[in-house]
Amino acid sequence: MTTRIVVVGAALFDDGRLLAARRSAPPELAGRWELPGGKVEPRERPEAALVRELSEELGVDAETVERVPGEWPLKPPYTLQVWTARLRPGSPQPRPLEDHDELRWLTTADIWTVDWLDQDVPAVRETLALLDTRAR
Repeated sequence: MTTRIVVVGAALFDDGRLLAARRSAPPELAGRWELPGGKVEPRERPEAALVRELSEELGVDAETVERVPGEWPLKPPYTLQVWTARLRPGSPQPRPLEDHDELRWLTTADIWTVDWLDQDVPAVRETLALLDTRAR
């Protein structure tokens, strides 16, 4: 039996906008957009992994807010879990540091104007549904 490896993604919000990151590597993913994040290390809590990954990939100080319901399969043995997150006061603005060449803050009207990675599409939809229920 293969051990499942969790990949965490951040639905990072600032002023009502969602941050999307365009992949620059690996070649088969380059040019497509994703929620930033990365692999959870052994004995690391997913929330801690997400904060670490956002620091490494984007140079920001962020905090997780809540888990987005669901889990999405990636290439085996990986599975994606997503948390909403926000920048901490005083954090620098995100910049692409690892495996990305562009970042965009997307309004809800702009969410589907980028070419999301296939596995991120259902996670983005679920994130928007979560936010919609919170706004009511």
